[in-house]
Amino acid sequence: MKFKWLHFFSALLWLPSLAFAADEPLNSANTAWVLTSTALVLFMTLPGLSLFYGGLVRSKNVLSVLMQCSAITAIVSVLWLIGLYSLAFSEGNSFIGGISKFFFNGINKASLNNGIPETVFAMFQLTFAIITPALIVGAFAERMKFSAMLIFSALWVVLVYTPITHWVWGGGWLQNMGLLDFAGGTVVHITAGVAALVAALVMGKRRGFADTALMPHNMTMTVTGAGMLWVGWYGFNGGSALAANGDAGMAILVTHISAATAALVWMSLEWIKYGKPSVLGIVTGMVAGLGTVTGASGYVGPAGGFVIGLMAGLVCFYATNLIKRKLKIDDSLDVFPVHGVGGILGTLLAGIFASPELGIFSGSGFAKDISSMSAQMTVQMIGVIATIVYTAILTWGILKVVEMFVGLRVSQEEEMQGLDITQHEERGYDYL
Repeated sequence: MKFKWLHFFSALLWLPSLAFAADEPLNSANTAWVLTSTALVLFMTLPGLSLFYGGLVRSKNVLSVLMQCSAITAIVSVLWLIGLYSLAFSEGNSFIGGISKFFFNGINKASLNNGIPETVFAMFQLTFAIITPALIVGAFAERMKFSAMLIFSALWVVLVYTPITHWVWGGGWLQNMGLLDFAGGTVVHITAGVAALVAALVMGKRRGFADTALMPHNMTMTVTGAGMLWVGWYGFNGGSALAANGDAGMAILVTHISAATAALVWMSLEWIKYGKPSVLGIVTGMVAGLGTVTGASGYVGPAGGFVIGLMAGLVCFYATNLIKRKLKIDDSLDVFPVHGVGGILGTLLAGIFASPELGIFSGSGFAKDISSMSAQMTVQMIGVIATIVYTAILTWGILKVVEMFVGLRVSQEEEMQGLDITQHEERGYDYL
């Protein structure tokens, strides 16, 4: 009898934990995957993008690029804590979120978002907010003051990135319209690409552009960074499913196929046009394939990923030649023709390949509520146009304000000497 009472009280002690376990919606597998994806996406900026861009500039400017990516990572992280996460993802209106989560108010270890800790969701989204302004660095590399870059990046992520994120992912008007953007075709790539084009036009050309060859100083560094970007992109696109499931698996598969296809297309076009395939060409094509498939990655099937990669390699290759060789715009590291054009192309193609009627070209089952392809394409076009116009106007305004207060460009003498010494009093290499 004594042992029966002991068993009874033991069972009572277990009841609260059993009830908690039954009611607890935390999904450990999904949490582990998004945690991993968060690390992968941050890995894309530091060190991936830093090395990719760093190798493409001249040796006298390599540290300036690494410094810019590092500083952007730091300042965006602090701004995200102070209020940007709240403005992007808390309940507000169709244009911007509210202030209820400033300084992560109300977010603790028990807070959940779609079955994962909200701390994990917030950190995952922070890595997207970091890499987007870091992409723009490639447009004004080798000629913008460090102080101007810092102020511009801070204002840009507040006034451009955060509102558009809310529009598309935070309950804003584009999300309510049904815009398909799985991992950042509009939010990341169109915004960064358009901002890069505007920055290149406002800043003007580098000294010697179009007259002398401004060659990358370290292609080994660039290829190393490109490899890190390719691997990190699995977290970028696959992690956007916010679950360890078939959606994430399909997103990773089509991401890889698109990157590989675009790399081969770009390499082949260079081989035909210039007689030899270049390492720079194959890695640039790879990045174009990754950027283009981003917005569509959760809505297409493997064959759709192949077609998107094919079109990315073709369209972005000729866009790069148009911008640099025909229009003579010094978008130093081809941010607009690769990310901007790729983002536009991928966002539009998402509206086509999301249709389950396309069989192997579609991701199947992701778009069963779409009444017609034409209706979805209208939504996609509205999203693209709105993102382009808003980004272009705000970016131009921010650049003009920064120019008014601190100036944008270094002097000609400082540009000739290099930003490593003139802005940071350091050298990337010391050949003693």
